[in-house]
Amino acid sequence: MTEEEKSRARAERVARMRRSKRRQKFMRDHARIIFSGAGVLLLVIVVAVMIGVHLHGKGDAGTGEVQAAPLTDELTEDASAGQDGADESERTEADASEESEGAENAAGYDVSEYGPYAESYSEDKDVFFEGYSVSITDSAGYPPEDEVLSKHAVLIDAQTGEVLAAKDAGVRIYPASMTKILTLLVAAERVNNLDDTFQIDISITDYAYSHDCSAVGFACGETVSVRDLMYGTILPSGADAALALAEYVAGDQSLFVDMMNDKLEELGLSGSAHFTNCVGVYDDDHYCTLCDMAMIMKAALENELAREILHAHVYTTSRTEEHPDGIEISNWFLRRIEDKDTGGEVMCAKTGFVKESGCCGASYEITDSGRRYICVTADAWSAWRCIYDHVAMYNDFGT
Repeated sequence: MTEEEKSRARAERVARMRRSKRRQKFMRDHARIIFSGAGVLLLVIVVAVMIGVHLHGKGDAGTGEVQAAPLTDELTEDASAGQDGADESERTEADASEESEGAENAAGYDVSEYGPYAESYSEDKDVFFEGYSVSITDSAGYPPEDEVLSKHAVLIDAQTGEVLAAKDAGVRIYPASMTKILTLLVAAERVNNLDDTFQIDISITDYAYSHDCSAVGFACGETVSVRDLMYGTILPSGADAALALAEYVAGDQSLFVDMMNDKLEELGLSGSAHFTNCVGVYDDDHYCTLCDMAMIMKAALENELAREILHAHVYTTSRTEEHPDGIEISNWFLRRIEDKDTGGEVMCAKTGFVKESGCCGASYEITDSGRRYICVTADAWSAWRCIYDHVAMYNDFGT
């Protein structure tokens, strides 16, 4: 097939997807009109019944009979049951407002607008050192050149904050898809319902395709759960999932990136880290140090939902019309390192690659003796080299 034919075929596919999107929007708009009309009709009926009850009550004054009351209660109950996304808890709005007023997390910032995972700390929270600042001192070891071939590497004791080994860990690197650790954390702090859904649109699939990103494989127009988006962001490093998650949380990627940079500032990392996208696509203004990424990983590990997803080896997305059996996705770093001898178990990991930073990765290990370490490397020539460098860092400097 010639380049002209390929271009024409791509244009036809895009046109078909756009037509499909317009049809779906047309159906959604008409559905909203129909249901809004039904809602108005229901309201009119309820008001009419209430007026009738009121007038009937006046006519029966002094008899002690309240015959219409059960009917009114039944209608009110049915109307409440028909609301999509109605709050299932028994707390009143006043109760919720009172509980959230001035709510703060351990870091002292207001979390009243955040989701249920903002204060849902993982089992590691009490074990890790306080804060998100580490320093590379002269006592830090230097990884052997013949064992750790990545150009940048760092191993941090997550319980004390001590940098045990470092190689160019304080210089600026491009984090590639390690970026998605922060994407996951920011979303986890704001998501309220993992079963809520989001429809993948053509702007998302086009972005992933045009930037040559890895993807879960969601189809244009497919409706997927927020849970699927979160697992899809990490396990296969899906740009389609990350972009959809950003749009679900913030409305568009740029606003979500503002949230990411706010989080960096909150963690005290904004002096050396700054992100311009939620995927990890190369940008000269999208950067951090390895120590920054280690602290981002620490913050994510302290969040129960984020840690659960970073720990998952395999996950199958929900069944949809486009994927009747779901899509099986894997965290290949965890699956490939699990049979390597590191003196413990690598619990969580996220990899990345752009040509400007080579193959990179961030991982978290709990040793057989219960020690906890965070390792970050960058600029290896292959994904397997990245894994072997993490193994070497854990073996050479972990205890």
